[in-house]
Amino acid sequence: MSQTHPLKPIFDRNSKILILGSFPSVISRKFGFYYTNPQNRFWRVLAGILNADVPESKDEKIKFLLSHHIAIYDAAISCEIEGSIDAKMSKIVPVNLKPIFNTANITQVYVNGGKAYEICKKYLEDEIIKATKNEVTKLPSTSPANAKFSLEKLAKEWSVIVRALE
Repeated sequence: MSQTHPLKPIFDRNSKILILGSFPSVISRKFGFYYTNPQNRFWRVLAGILNADVPESKDEKIKFLLSHHIAIYDAAISCEIEGSIDAKMSKIVPVNLKPIFNTANITQVYVNGGKAYEICKKYLEDEIIKATKNEVTKLPSTSPANAKFSLEKLAKEWSVIVRALE
């Protein structure tokens, strides 16, 4: 079924890094916010590597991201997708990152998983390199579908973000 991205990017002029997912899950689309599936480890991983409490409410999550100079969005603005399964994404239309790059001083873009990386490499790479002078960095997915990565292993891989924020 064809879906259009229902969420706005989260960023401000102080954002230094951008984390792109692929496309919001069914649960995120239903609740109108990023990574709202309690099984997704995104918020726990970020809080862990930044030595912070896990934000709970939508407002706490926005404040958490902006206070750590992190922007988030997704790589696809629309697609055909069955449920929340990235492998079932087709007819992908990439997002427009210009508003983020024109407002914030993004120095690095990270992607949450393989599908986001694939979309960036195919559609967004030139724009990202032009804006940041860096290639996209692929991080392992925080999705519960990526069961081979424990929370500890995810945190170890995602800790590269901390260095980018220093």
